[in-house]
Order: sequence, then C-alpha cells, then structure tokens
Amino acid sequence: MHIQFVLFDGFDPLDVIAPYEVLHAGGSASGGAVTVELVSAEGPREVTSGTGTLALRAVGAVDLARADMLLVPGASGRVGEPGEVPEEEVGAGDRKQDELIPVLLGRTLTTELPALLEQAMDDPGITVATVCGGSLVLAMAGLLEGRHATTHHLGLDMLDATGAHAIHARIVDDGDLISGAGVTSGLDLGLYLLEREVGPRVAHAVEELFAHERRGTVWRAQGLTPTAL
Repeated sequence: MHIQFVLFDGFDPLDVIAPYEVLHAGGSASGGAVTVELVSAEGPREVTSGTGTLALRAVGAVDLARADMLLVPGASGRVGEPGEVPEEEVGAGDRKQDELIPVLLGRTLTTELPALLEQAMDDPGITVATVCGGSLVLAMAGLLEGRHATTHHLGLDMLDATGAHAIHARIVDDGDLISGAGVTSGLDLGLYLLEREVGPRVAHAVEELFAHERRGTVWRAQGLTPTAL
C-alpha cells in the first residue's frame, strides 16, 4: 500500500508527522508492505505549515495512478472568536501567520486539490483518509454529502452543515473514507490503518515501539442501530 500525504499551505504539522511516522514504522515492520510519501497538488516544493515558519518538503505531486491512499491533514491557525469574520476573502492576498483555520482550509478550494480529491473519491481502488480538519477540506469541496466522517470537535457542526453525517468518535471508518478527530488522533488513525491493511500484529508492534496506547472509539456503520437512551 502506497500512501501519499497531501500537503497544502497552512497545514497542521502534527496531522502529518504523527501518522507519517506510524505508517513509516509499519512499513519497516511489514517488510515494505506500506510506503509513504509527502506530496502536494502542485508538485515538489517547500510547503509552509500554519505553525510558525515550519515547513515540510513535498517530494512529488499527487499521483492517483500510484497512490492506494491519500491522507489529507487539517490546518494550523487560530480558531477565532464566536462570530468572528475573516478580514479578507478566502484566496485573496498573501497568506499571513495566525490566520483563521476556516480561511486556511477554504483556500485549498482555489487550488487543484479539490479536483484531485474528487477523482480519488470516485476511484474504487483509492482510499481517502483525513486527520482533524482534513475532512472539512473534502466537505467544503462538496465531496462528503451523505458520508460518515469526523473532525476536531470544534468543527463537527460545520462538517454536519455540509451534508455529511458528523460522528463524534476518535476514528470513523466509512469504507473507502477513514477520518480521525482532533490532531493527536493521527497517531490512532495511523495505527488503525496498519491494523486494517496489514494486520493487528504489525499495528501492535508499532504501538509498543511508540509507547502509545490507542484511545477512543472506532465507529463503523455496522450492527444494530441504537435506540434512544
């Protein structure tokens, strides 16, 4: 399984690094059954995160012919006060430090990323995974209507408003769409992906290596529908 991590300007570094390290270690523990790569919609470039001046290098472009999975992070910036309105429209002007997270996420809509994500969502051979606000990138592009997903707890209402079924869970597995909640859920998402794709023994070995015990619920649309409690 080849997993491409999709970087965009303003991304949250922890959304990327946590699952990247987990999945990279899983690749080593599985004899190369999992490979990982940092990419962007534009191709090789330095991509500045939303955390200070921290940047990561995309070594290539999103390549749907090579990718078995795309992993989309959220953004790092200000949450903002209730009712706060951005000073500038999405996509206008140069990016500034400490911009509102919705502005950073919305700015991805002005790039080639939404079209690539739509192609990936339509391809039965590609799974799309997200961490934190990554699911909002897909939702704002109109790609999650009727799908089950999660995001940071502060963004669940926004996710629900796009027509997605927002689930308050650590991980939501909706088949070829797998989403993680807040930023640290990237660790749990990475471990869950290892368990799902290459088995629980590899996932457990990496879990022990990272000294991290998985937490929270993995939600799936299976089993009895609960009655009112």
